[in-house]
Amino acid sequence: MSAVNWLDAGEQRIWRSFLRVNSLLHEELDRDLQKRHGLTLVEYGILVHLSEAEGQRKRMRGLADSVIVSKSRLSHQIARLERDGLVRRESCSEDRRGAWAVLTDAGEKALQAAAPDHVSRVREYLFDRLSADHVAQLGAIMGVLEEGLRERAK
Repeated sequence: MSAVNWLDAGEQRIWRSFLRVNSLLHEELDRDLQKRHGLTLVEYGILVHLSEAEGQRKRMRGLADSVIVSKSRLSHQIARLERDGLVRRESCSEDRRGAWAVLTDAGEKALQAAAPDHVSRVREYLFDRLSADHVAQLGAIMGVLEEGLRERAK
């Protein structure tokens, strides 16, 4: 069995800070969207991805990958959005087991109402606290991390 390459004190501090920031940022953005617009952060993400998709519709399988949730969680979120009239499901003629999630007019209106507030909060909590150099560095770091993780997932 190989020896563990433990994190040193500096790496441990950075790792734990990364986890706290990720959690706090998610909690704050989620809380704000729920309070102002009755949407969770995941639901908002679903509406965004549908609004950007061709025909404002996306296969459920692809949507789960886009918003980075499990298929079962996506199904639960879509059911809630469907109940509220923001999304509808359509069967897929190419694959009887597949389904499309489609943004409704009400969903588009809800997204248009929520987006300015959400973007303001993202800017306030993240980008306004960083210099232009920090933003560029963060972008480069996130790109390296995402690329490495996507490579492992193949």
